[in-house]
Amino acid sequence: MSRRCWMAWLLPACLAWPGIVAGGSITTPEITALAVQAAPSCMRWRPVGACFWLRCSWSGCRVKSSLKVGHYRPDLVVSSYHRLGGNPWTEMRAALGLAQKTAAQGLLGTLLAVPAGSAGQRTEGSPVAHTNLVFREVDAIGFPLRLLPVPGFSCHSQARPFMPHFQSAVDALSWRGAVPEMLYPASTVPGLREVGTWPAHTWGSVYPRTGWTVQPDPPKAAAVTAQRGADIVTRSGQPHVYLALSGASASGQRLWPPGPLVEGDARSGTWQRLHPVSDTDCRVFGTSDLHSPRGWGGGQVDAEGNYAWSLWRPYRCCRRRGQWFLFDIDWVSWPP
Repeated sequence: MSRRCWMAWLLPACLAWPGIVAGGSITTPEITALAVQAAPSCMRWRPVGACFWLRCSWSGCRVKSSLKVGHYRPDLVVSSYHRLGGNPWTEMRAALGLAQKTAAQGLLGTLLAVPAGSAGQRTEGSPVAHTNLVFREVDAIGFPLRLLPVPGFSCHSQARPFMPHFQSAVDALSWRGAVPEMLYPASTVPGLREVGTWPAHTWGSVYPRTGWTVQPDPPKAAAVTAQRGADIVTRSGQPHVYLALSGASASGQRLWPPGPLVEGDARSGTWQRLHPVSDTDCRVFGTSDLHSPRGWGGGQVDAEGNYAWSLWRPYRCCRRRGQWFLFDIDWVSWPP
């Protein structure tokens, strides 16, 4: 039976964890269907301003305008899982699983004497058992659809559909060895970059951005490592092997993409739970559950230790109405 500790850093007593969910997987059609279902809650579409363009033809030039809209959209499917090559996203596991094992074993197998099939997996105990130090793999894959099939004009994503923007197996040295992550001040100073409110309650720190966490609650450990993977991908120039979300242009659009993801800040991005149980709303990680009998992860402990979320981020954009963009105006603040 898996277990969770109430304020494990202060109290030694643990309570039995209810509701282990049978292990399974999630498919691409299920991911897209869940995004469409969550759109009314997560998208928050609204007009935010106007864009002005110069359009020229043989008869002369005219200034044209287009509506500027703001909304959240799913950029990434971020999976945190127990076994190397075991992404719960079925199609990605089939496409990348063997390559991930080969890459990790090739990078670290000889150096660290990694056993075959584990490539550095040093989780102590089962995926759902109470443990202090756990290790998790993380993949951040481009959301399957570039545009959501919802009414109205919507913005393109910086992410490329099905593109592996981050794979911890490929980033094996940094993700397993914290090189050079341990050199950041946030890796050693308590209270910096915490998922939650330190010291009242915390799920774990964002730094060092590795697969290792000190968190006895399996869903929270998975959420913290998912936050770390997304933190890397939404920034440029990080000391990791990854493909950053970048670029501010899109075909037929003028695009204002979001900034880096910041833990606990819904204005930078929110999470929709996909697996092992799903939600049709979006929230940030780090909720206090000190007074909840079930805790945040109650009823969503996956028997195989596999978890997945969609990361929704706020965009602004307008349709292209001419050859040259002139200027834009905002009449409301976005994101709200």
